[in-house]
Order: sequence, then structure tokens, then C-alpha cells
Amino acid sequence: MIISVSKTPEELGSAAARLVAAKLNEAVVERGEASLILSTGSSQFETLNSLLKENVEWNKIDIFHLDEYIDLHITHIASFRKYIRERFIDHINCRKFYSIDTEGDLSELISYLSSEICRRQVDVGLIGIGENAHIAFNDPPADFDTKEAFITVKLDERCKLQQAGEGWFKTPRDVPDKAVSMSVDRIMQCRTIVSAVPHLIKAEAVGLVLKNKITNRIPASILKKHPDFNLFLDQNSASGFMTS
Repeated sequence: MIISVSKTPEELGSAAARLVAAKLNEAVVERGEASLILSTGSSQFETLNSLLKENVEWNKIDIFHLDEYIDLHITHIASFRKYIRERFIDHINCRKFYSIDTEGDLSELISYLSSEICRRQVDVGLIGIGENAHIAFNDPPADFDTKEAFITVKLDERCKLQQAGEGWFKTPRDVPDKAVSMSVDRIMQCRTIVSAVPHLIKAEAVGLVLKNKITNRIPASILKKHPDFNLFLDQNSASGFMTS
């Protein structure tokens, strides 16, 4: 595990983006292609903005995203597909974007996405950490055992509070109960994991991850087992483990 602490979210985003770009470029040199997983939320704004400025051969790169609400249309402000398309995909010419389109048959969707992601090496997972220490929508207690690549999950109340607190929904009651999420096991199979976790509101989760043993009650704690886990913090989010 490598921990990098920047002064500001903007500096954090630039540092995280440089590493993501370097790893993708290495894969393109090695294999002629690469795969990337993107996360969403307000904590990823600076990193995605910086990544757009990096020199990457996007036409050789496939992109997956981590999760999407069930029963939420793509036009809704909180749709992760909308977020990723508007903030990233529409600004590059990636080879393919694998969208979690939850309006249709979920079993068919999960089967398709699982087949696609399991037949390739995913080079970089840009994996955020939630206020309840979730990764993707794997809320505590997360399923560390399933080998399925994508699963349906039920969102806990702390997760719903975060989504409303970030302004995606008017109240926690408006947040959908269920989502399709990449599993913990599939996230851990990324060659490199980059977690960009700025802002004071994430300090508690960062502290839980770094100060405790690995447990599904703190889902992001499992990232510490990954051989190439890179955690990018700013001074505010780092306060969760720098204080005694």
C-alpha cells in the first residue's frame, strides 16, 4: 500500500490522474490495449478533470463503471451513467464504454457485463471510498466471498445519507433501495487500484480503513490486501488517521 497526502483536492486529483495514465500507457505498450474502471461521486471530480488532461491513447482503452441504481433513469441527475458520460466519456474517444443500463433485464445485463469484464485484464481500478467505507455499492457488511463479477445489492442508510448529502437527491428517502454493483472480488482483480479520497467528510472512513483489521464491516479495508493499492488523500481526509 502506498499513501500519498496532498495539500488540496486539486493536487490530489493531479497526482492520482498521473498514476492512472502511467499505468494505462504501460498496458498499451505491453498489450496494445488497456481496461479501466471508473467510480463516481463528488470525490472524483478533481481526479477525472485531471485525467482528461493526461496524454492517453483512449481509442485503445475499454472503460467500465462500478455501479448504478436500479429504477433510476439515465436522465436523473444522480445517474452514474449520466455522470460518467457528461464528465468523462463524452470528452474522449475510448474504444468502448460498458454502461450499467439497469432499465432492462437485470439478469441479462449482469451476465453480459460479467462476461465482458472477466475475459480481460483490468489494468486500473479508480475506486472511491464512501463515507461508510463502501467500495462501489458494497455497503457494510460487504460480501467478500461471492465470485460473481456484478451483483445486486441493497443500500444501507449511511450510504443513502451520503448520496443526499452530496446533492444528488433531495432526501435520503428519495435514494433507490437497490443497485447493481461490481463485486469486491472483481474489484480486487484489478492490476492496480487507485483510490482518490479527498475532503474532510471522508476522514472518518479513511481512519477506519487504516486503523483497523480487514473486515467486511469496513469494506474498503480489504484494499489493503491488494499488491498495488495506491491511496491518495488530501490534508483533510488524512486527518482521520494522522490524529491519535
